[in-house]
Amino acid sequence: MAASWRLGCDRRMLRSLLGFGARRGLGLVTGAAGWPAGGGAAWRWLHSTQWLRADPIKILMPSLSPTMEEGNIVKWLKKEGEAVSAGDALCEIETDKAVVTLDASDDGILAKIVVEEGSKNIRLGSLIGLLVEEGEDWKHVEIPKDVGPPAAASQPSAPRPSPGPPTPVLLKKEQSPGTLQLRLSPAARNILAKHKLDASQGTATGPRGIFTKEDAVKLVQMKQTGKIMESRPTPAPPVTPTAPLPTQAPAPPSYPRPMVPPVSTPGQPNVAGTFTEIPASNIRRVIAKRLTESKSTVPHAYATADCDVGAVLKVRQKLVKDDIKVSVNDFIIKAAAVTLKQMPSVNVSWDGEGPKQLPFIDISVAVATDRGLITPIIKDAAAKGIQEIADSVKALSKKARDGKLLPEEYQGGSFSISNLGMFGIDEFTAVINPPQACILAVGRFRSVLKLTQDEEGNDKLQQQQFIRVTMSSDGRVVDDELATRFLESFKANLENPIRLA
Repeated sequence: MAASWRLGCDRRMLRSLLGFGARRGLGLVTGAAGWPAGGGAAWRWLHSTQWLRADPIKILMPSLSPTMEEGNIVKWLKKEGEAVSAGDALCEIETDKAVVTLDASDDGILAKIVVEEGSKNIRLGSLIGLLVEEGEDWKHVEIPKDVGPPAAASQPSAPRPSPGPPTPVLLKKEQSPGTLQLRLSPAARNILAKHKLDASQGTATGPRGIFTKEDAVKLVQMKQTGKIMESRPTPAPPVTPTAPLPTQAPAPPSYPRPMVPPVSTPGQPNVAGTFTEIPASNIRRVIAKRLTESKSTVPHAYATADCDVGAVLKVRQKLVKDDIKVSVNDFIIKAAAVTLKQMPSVNVSWDGEGPKQLPFIDISVAVATDRGLITPIIKDAAAKGIQEIADSVKALSKKARDGKLLPEEYQGGSFSISNLGMFGIDEFTAVINPPQACILAVGRFRSVLKLTQDEEGNDKLQQQQFIRVTMSSDGRVVDDELATRFLESFKANLENPIRLA
């Protein structure tokens, strides 16, 4: 049921209590229309009694990941007035990790969409919609007074007909004596100076009352639409002549500060010297935040090794003949999982107070998407076969690029692997994904001519296929000696695929 009656009984019991049931039993006088004489008054009393109304069910912005603080409404999958069953998809929400579908938890009718699709930065717990019970008047549902539309939501811009030409109004705020003036960011100061605007005509939304670049851009847009006028400089007070100062040495020439390029006007072609704002998605902002925290708080140590993958390529060719499609990266994932099982002291995390040895071996695999980098997890990788790992990687990579990963498919993990070999990168170093302690960066294949000896002891040149791997490790839990031993074991496992069976 989408809502419950506050009286705690069903409709038939209410009708019988108020005289709407059989005409006998309550002794009510029957009117001319055949209804009990007291029934009409009681029915009006029933509908006029506020405590008998059915309250709508609030649809709130949920927390869909541990690090989520706000979300974006990508798309509503139901329309107002449409019936909803428990488990039906209501809308798509962009979290800090992926786009997740929000399912209904009750039956009823979607009565009101409070936050339209395209809205961004909706705080957790904010009201986004209302459900009512089937049969209720959904068209006249009222938004609860205690919960309104989130103030932080930025609604999608839509052209609205204006009743008439706007009247320019100079919104000049007078500062009382003793009050502090607005603090301007450098970008805001340059924008206001170029467009001859005053910060007091707008509202500062930055931290600690700073007037930001975004605030300045809003003023420019208001000026272009005629909502505010250009601020006019206040005439300077007359200068009182004073006694001449003693002659001083000439001051060195002052050089102007480099100007920030003027902001471009939305909807108009860019002119020389302008730039275009690129809106950052929730995923991009969280990636930037976590990368900065990782590099500034985690002591990264690096170790590199070259691995001969000739034997892996031969095994892969045999599997392809049997119509089993696997990649070299699948062997790398398996080799890392087997090595972690052999060396559990590397399968650890740092929780802020100390190291914790993890009871599971879940490998996070970095996947590049249009929304940013995300790391779906191969659960219990050490117990899976190569083909099973390959199937899991393909399925999870597709879901990651489509933005359909479930929270449990990308949250957690004990070890990460990032492979840029397919992009032609020889070697690189990767940033650790806390609270994990290690990440393995994998480069591309490269052919190397190496001098070897045949069975008779004769020297010969032989072409070999190598890849270079670099492990970034958290020095607090995996020191250089432990990282070196891990790479030695990983290399031995990868170069002997029979160990991975």
